[in-house]
This record gives sequence, C-alpha cells and structure tokens, in this order.
Amino acid sequence: MVDVGDKDVTHRVAIASGSIRMLGDTLALIMKGGHKKGDVLATARIAGIMAAKRTADFIPLCHPIPVTKIELDLRTDKRARALHCVARVETRSRTGVEMEALTAVQVALLTIYDMCKAVDRGMTITDVRLVEKSGGRSGHWVRDD
Repeated sequence: MVDVGDKDVTHRVAIASGSIRMLGDTLALIMKGGHKKGDVLATARIAGIMAAKRTADFIPLCHPIPVTKIELDLRTDKRARALHCVARVETRSRTGVEMEALTAVQVALLTIYDMCKAVDRGMTITDVRLVEKSGGRSGHWVRDD
C-alpha cells in the first residue's frame, strides 16, 4: 500500500461515467417503473452510493477514504437504448477518490444488469471511465475526448 502520510489533506473530487445498452423494451420497462423487482433506477443509485463508500473493501491496496459527498445520476437515452450513469465523489483527504467514483458507476450499472437480466441477457456495460478529477499534488485533470 502506498504511503500517503506526507501528502496534504485537500478537497478532492472525482467524476466517472459509464453506460449500459439494452433492448428498447427493457428500457421502456425501467422508465415505466413496471419492473417486478421494483424501482430499478432507485435501487441502482443506492447500490452505487453504497459501493463507493466501501471501495477499499473490494480493491486490494486501495486506501479507505472518508467520503464526504456522493452524487449518482442515471439518465435515460431512448435513441441509444441506454442508461448513462455519472458519479461524483468528494472527500477531504490525503488521496483521491477516483476509485470510489469508478466503483460507484460499475456497481450501479451491474445492479441494473442484475435486476433486468431475466428480460434482457444481452445488455452491455460500456465506456466506464474517469471523466474529471481535482485536488492533490497532480491538480486538475479533465478527459479531453
């Protein structure tokens, strides 16, 4: 595990995103809230938030970080037959929250897959990536693609 003891405590933010593509009927079922397992979007949002808070339990050598804020947004895209997830995680710590943001996105999307796999096994999780990070020694970074 990397020693972060000499680093300054700073406000750090990480934003990650990703998508899950599916059949149009599956997306319509989610949007209508008619899924027999319950509210897919609410469940995915809670799962992503919970996962961000426990990232160090999943990723070996990842520092446990006191997360101060998590926002997880799920948006529907009818044309692409997809749900897009964006997670923003914040802390005041000695190391960043990139892994927490990425974990939040992945688990939220996996939760959607789990809840909907009975009606659409062909769903595809795609484009999970860090979008932006700020704070710490390396400063501000924004994806340029």
